[in-house]
Amino acid sequence: MGYLGTPPQSGFITTAKQRVTSSTNNYVDLDHAISSIADVIVFVNFVKQDTTNLTLTTSTRITLGGTLVSSDVVEIHYLGKAVNTQTPATGTVTADALAGSIGLDKLSATGTKSSSTFLRGDNTFASAGLSDWSENSGNLLPSNSSYGIYLGVNSATASNLLNDYETGTFGTAWSVTGATLNAVNSPYGAYTKIGTMVIANFGANITTSSGTPTQYQMTALPFQSDGAAIGSGFEFGQTTTYMLCNVADNSSTAVLRKYDGGNIASAYLQATLVYRVD
Repeated sequence: MGYLGTPPQSGFITTAKQRVTSSTNNYVDLDHAISSIADVIVFVNFVKQDTTNLTLTTSTRITLGGTLVSSDVVEIHYLGKAVNTQTPATGTVTADALAGSIGLDKLSATGTKSSSTFLRGDNTFASAGLSDWSENSGNLLPSNSSYGIYLGVNSATASNLLNDYETGTFGTAWSVTGATLNAVNSPYGAYTKIGTMVIANFGANITTSSGTPTQYQMTALPFQSDGAAIGSGFEFGQTTTYMLCNVADNSSTAVLRKYDGGNIASAYLQATLVYRVD
C-alpha cells in the first residue's frame, strides 16, 4: 500500500528495518542497538508479536517466545531510527531550503564564502564590512588614500567629499625687511589640514640690527596657498602689539606687520593663518 500522509523525501532518510530467515534459534540478533523492547515491532511470518512474549536480553538481542524453524521469516521494524542519510550535492540547496547545520559549500549562492563574508537574503555572499575599508585599532582605514566621506548629502557629491585630514609640525624659515636678521630663537610651526583648508600656527623670537624691520616673513608655510588669505599675529615680548598676517596667492610665505604700518624691532612673534590650498 502507499504511504499514509506525506511520503518521506526520497534519498535523504532511510528508516531501519531488518529481515531474518533460515534461523532455528529462539532469539534474533539486532543490526542496531536499542534500549527498550518498545523501540521495535517484531513480526514472525508477518504476524505482529506481543511484546509480553519478547525479552530484550542485550541491547542487540531479542529472545522470542518460541524457537524458530528455518522456514520462519522474522521482521524487525525499528521505531524512529534513521540509519542512513544522504548529503545533498553541491549547489542543490537554496537559501529558502536552508535548515539545520550543513556546509555552506552546498548552497547554490553566488559570490565567495570566507571568514569575512556573510550570506545575504538574496542568496549571495557579501562582504561583512564596507568595501575598500578595513578596521585598524578601532579606526576605519580606506584601501586608497583618495577615499573619504560625503558629508551633508545622501549621494556622491564631489563638493561634499572630505578625503583629507592631517595634523603635523613644520620647520619655519624667517627673514626681515628693513633690517638685518641676527638670530631666530625658539621657532615653532604646527598645522591642521581639513580638506583644502589649512590652519597654521607659528612663531619665533627674532633679533635684528642695522635698522628696524618694517615686516617679518615666515617663508615656509606647510602648503602653498590657493588664493590670498589674512590672519592675525601678536608681538608679546616688547610691545604687546597686534599684527596683521597675510599670504599672497600661490605663495608659501606669510608676512607679519603692524596694523598701523609702524616698525617693531627684536620681536617675539606668534601668528595664526587660515588659508586655502589646491
